[in-house]
Amino acid sequence: MQSTMMTTGLSLNHLLERAGHLFQRNEIVSRLPDKSLRRHSYGEFYRRTRSLASALQKLGLEKGDRVATLCWNHHAHLECYFGIPAAGGVMHTLNLRLSPDEIGWIAGDAKDRFLVVDDVLLPLYQQLAPLHRFEKVIVFPFSGAPVAPEFADYESLLAEADPEGFRYAEHDENDPVAMCYTSGTTGRPKGVAYSHRSTILHTLVASLGDFWGLRGTDSVLPVTPMFHANSWGMPYGAVMMGVKLVFPGPHLHPEDLLDLMQLEPPTLALGVPTIWMSLIQTYDAAQSSESPHHGRWKLPRGMRSLVGGAAVPEALIRAFDRHGIWIMQGWGMTETSPVCTISYPRAELQDASGDEKYRRAAMAGVPVPLVDLRVWGDEGEQPWDGKSVGEIQVRGPFITGSYHEVPVSTEKFTADGWLRTGDVASVDALGFVRITDRTKDLIKSGGEWISSVDLENALMAHPSVAEAAVIAIPDEKWSERPLACVVLKKGADAGAGALNEHLLKHSFAKWQLPERYEFIEAVPRTSTGKFWKIKLRERFPK
Repeated sequence: MQSTMMTTGLSLNHLLERAGHLFQRNEIVSRLPDKSLRRHSYGEFYRRTRSLASALQKLGLEKGDRVATLCWNHHAHLECYFGIPAAGGVMHTLNLRLSPDEIGWIAGDAKDRFLVVDDVLLPLYQQLAPLHRFEKVIVFPFSGAPVAPEFADYESLLAEADPEGFRYAEHDENDPVAMCYTSGTTGRPKGVAYSHRSTILHTLVASLGDFWGLRGTDSVLPVTPMFHANSWGMPYGAVMMGVKLVFPGPHLHPEDLLDLMQLEPPTLALGVPTIWMSLIQTYDAAQSSESPHHGRWKLPRGMRSLVGGAAVPEALIRAFDRHGIWIMQGWGMTETSPVCTISYPRAELQDASGDEKYRRAAMAGVPVPLVDLRVWGDEGEQPWDGKSVGEIQVRGPFITGSYHEVPVSTEKFTADGWLRTGDVASVDALGFVRITDRTKDLIKSGGEWISSVDLENALMAHPSVAEAAVIAIPDEKWSERPLACVVLKKGADAGAGALNEHLLKHSFAKWQLPERYEFIEAVPRTSTGKFWKIKLRERFPK
């Protein structure tokens, strides 16, 4: 017997056509460099995206050619998400927070042919231009200024294109549509290519009610950069559902985001912990009658928020919940499209205590459908008992099975086809993943493991601490000991004694306490907002 179902291939073009026909009046809002708002409809997005695809084909784009983007979050970047693959190309988002040398190397490794760049980012482009020659540089006049004649004008290309006469490039559902590079904190970045099929499946899974829970009535604020893991895939989900999008542009300081929330209150916002921590600290400080910002902002009560990219401290979840906003933590990687687990409120926990719900919310969450997850220890696969730890390994239809033009190695993939994530975790009976560390960040002291993540989260729960990062330092007796690098809140005071007392109250044993504390101005961050512990190790080698 055979199935009677059609074998229609999965395609991003279906989402574009759906948006253009069903959601023509729905709105897309972009914040411009001067902080004014530009409004587009999905009908305009549909026509402009087809125009972009038509223009790229006229420029000679061929199937599989890479088109890089060097852009902030805005409507034209969204057009690239769909217009480049519609023309048969592969969108490659360049991370504008990397150094020019690294961006140039990545563009060369990917063999990027064309570049779409914001005019406000041309100074960055000029620095990397000698490192990789793009055949055509298309400038989006984000600021409204005229485009210099040596570049192609994005808006002029669209105006001269033929959206009605455009025909989608022939493709298979396994053809690539987008490309991102890993953060490369332990070596050269590596390319991950996503297909029509993997992207559609990821979008369908992530949009489910317990995860993004996208509804047509939502207003989504994606603070997560579109150049970082495709903004966690949210642009695809928003277009699929016709959701109102509010793009923040280059304005990501807490005051700017809070101002934008007053103008366009979101029902769902996405961001990384570092930005969310500074946002809630800024908001709480403004509640003082002595603050110059007193009465300036209100947080959208009932707003949902998905936070990921690094461990989310329980203190951050509690801080937002005091204002009626519940944070759900997600975990994933560039290699996983990226949503792998989400810590959503399980039905089994409806009657749990408040403290237990916070404890669970601070975990990485439960594996989403279509993702197989296992924890692999020295003696093989670990039981889901909440205690046994090992490396998280995953597989599934939106998990990468290799890297772009890099031989498959046992360092990143197992012999039986699982991705080795490098994250160390346990899984409990309800399927909640609790990440204890990266394999390279664990501290082994006297033969016992100490989790830097646990120490960091506990320290950041102290009322005087803004940020904390913990690294290992060598020790003659114990092999390694923890060193805590602490950033205090403005005007706050706390010494090593007070912080150790705080940790002891959070169930840490005396031997797990930091060997010493270093009070610093700021924790260095990677291009994706994570704590850059390599820099701390260089600064504090012993």
